[in-house]
Amino acid sequence: MSDEIKHECGVAFIRLRKPFSYYQQKYGSVLYGLNKLYLLMEKQHNRGQDGAGIAAVKLNVEPGYPFLQRLRSSAPQPIADIFAKVGKEVAELEKSQPDIKNHPGLMKGHLRFLGELLLGHLRYGTQGKNNVEYCHPFFKRNTIPARNLALAGNFNLVNVDELFRMLNINPGDFEKTSDLAAMMEVIHHFLVKADEASPDKLDIAKVLKKAVPLFDGGFNFCGLVGNGSSFVMRDAHGIRPSYYYISDEVIVAASERSTIRTVFNVGENEVLELMPGNALITEPDGSYKIEQIVEPKERRACSFERIYFSRGSDEKIYRERISLGHHLSEPILKAIDHDLKNTIFSFIPNTAETAFYGLLKGAQEYLDKTKIEKILSWGKDYDESKLTEVITRNVRIEKIAIKDVKMRTFITEDINRNEMVQHVYDITYGTVRKGVDTLVVIDDSIVRGTTLKESIVRMLARLEPKRIIIVSSAPQIRYPDCYGIDMSKMGDFIAFKAATELLKERGNETLLNDLLEKCKELERNNQLHTENIVRQVYKPFTTIELSKKIAQLITPTDINIPVDVIFQTIESLHEACPTNTGDWYFTGNYPTPGGNRVVNKAFMNYMSGKNVRGY
Repeated sequence: MSDEIKHECGVAFIRLRKPFSYYQQKYGSVLYGLNKLYLLMEKQHNRGQDGAGIAAVKLNVEPGYPFLQRLRSSAPQPIADIFAKVGKEVAELEKSQPDIKNHPGLMKGHLRFLGELLLGHLRYGTQGKNNVEYCHPFFKRNTIPARNLALAGNFNLVNVDELFRMLNINPGDFEKTSDLAAMMEVIHHFLVKADEASPDKLDIAKVLKKAVPLFDGGFNFCGLVGNGSSFVMRDAHGIRPSYYYISDEVIVAASERSTIRTVFNVGENEVLELMPGNALITEPDGSYKIEQIVEPKERRACSFERIYFSRGSDEKIYRERISLGHHLSEPILKAIDHDLKNTIFSFIPNTAETAFYGLLKGAQEYLDKTKIEKILSWGKDYDESKLTEVITRNVRIEKIAIKDVKMRTFITEDINRNEMVQHVYDITYGTVRKGVDTLVVIDDSIVRGTTLKESIVRMLARLEPKRIIIVSSAPQIRYPDCYGIDMSKMGDFIAFKAATELLKERGNETLLNDLLEKCKELERNNQLHTENIVRQVYKPFTTIELSKKIAQLITPTDINIPVDVIFQTIESLHEACPTNTGDWYFTGNYPTPGGNRVVNKAFMNYMSGKNVRGY
């Protein structure tokens, strides 16, 4: 994705079901659980690089001794920073007691994070704030073990204010901007009530059944309770991904299936998807159950997970990304008039590479078909050189774009900042025949178009191709997301800019004011959640008209080379990714009422000149 956006977080959960001595004897290390937690987090580092955190709960601890610990970091490499600190504790212990690793009981007593329940989190800062206090897990402490709670998740809620009002809490500045703070208060509220009602047997399912229906958003969250209970919970629409693996040794959950498979070396069918509305609950004795907490609703799993966010090492995701690229081959062939001889294909590094292979597959299939037809048309009228010339023809590919190290745009003047942005990518010179070759470059998606305009298109133009075609493996992003991706401002979307420009060109920009008044009316009547008003902005235009305008907007005024943009269609997206039908950022079809409220609020902010989030 050439436009950097903040997006999905990642979670890692482990419940050890055997004594620490078991892991030492079988795997040679009492640190087995911590080592696996590190790997689960490192293998999901694609899901969060703004911060990380871990929490641990120790079972059967004597009264007066700490049983819940937490460590967080917002360092440049937060996972490494956290586990370096854990490793330092181990090293300090070994200085005074060199053989302490041979004594699991002593290790548990002395090492803060050697717990039977482990929770890890990787954070992308959707609030735009990377302070360590925003890093998960959050926790609540209490002298009563069952009222201690550590919580972390991958989610966004759109009704934070309502949750605080329900609990009669006046949140501080920090709490107002933290979804997790609101979620924590609600769950802890019902946790305390459950412990008061039944101190000897805490019913986690009952707690979740009271708390979860109050949350409007997409979520996959995990909690550790001081008494040894724990839970993993997924939203009713299955918006956020959640997977788990259970053996007689461990209970594991994470945001990615492939990560669990890799870390524990298990087959695809051994790692299960936590179904929408369900919770994986573990008890203090190590037993577990899968329980339906809320009624599952229409599955709306986030399609961006398949397009971009999740690791492509998952075999299903890999095939789906290949399919996304393959679906684009036909419209691209049509756009270049099937002239593969004078066309070069490439991709914007590096996450679009798999879709690029699918695009090549489609182009190569067409080329192979034309080869066969041509050879058959000759009959017996051919020789070796004639046959060789046809058979050796291939789709032309080049590594055109090379992403350099992250450029720090520390210069504040706009003109100089743009100069810095231009050098985020570099090009491979000598790959394009000037004025002859068409250059086709595929990207995951086009959000703001800023990097395209200020860096990529300008960079590609230096090669002086006859034509540039930018391809998006995702459809046009038209609406904000409020379920995990930091895309909440209407004015940021290049598709919205294109629509408003077309309205102006056609003398119909009064429509924007009319829609603003409609939003205000809905807000006055507390009905802002009932309808997506912004759909009316796009209604007058076809997808092709918007694509042409987007192409104009991303082309610098001093570039004379023709630039076109081709987007994935909604229909092809659903065909390629049949199980992840959540497409509200493309279609405006939100899975919960809060989405409509967010998009309408975002539009009102845009019309009022407010550069703030829509929720």
